[in-house]
Amino acid sequence: MSCSSLSLERVLFALAGSMVLLATVLAVVVSPWWLLLVAFVGVNQWLYVLVGNCPASLVLGRVPCLAETQEVRS
Repeated sequence: MSCSSLSLERVLFALAGSMVLLATVLAVVVSPWWLLLVAFVGVNQWLYVLVGNCPASLVLGRVPCLAETQEVRS
């Protein structure tokens, strides 16, 4: 998979899914307080839906190959 085939939305979806899986495992193994990370990811996803930006999208938007694909769509 080349960098040009990745869109910002796909990267954000993969990042959110990975964080939810990691937090779930940590909640089962370490402490239920890790479920707060799942809530944080959910809030960030809703921010992206409602506003069009979330902290992760602002950071990942600076990655050169993701920024190029975002400019092409505009």
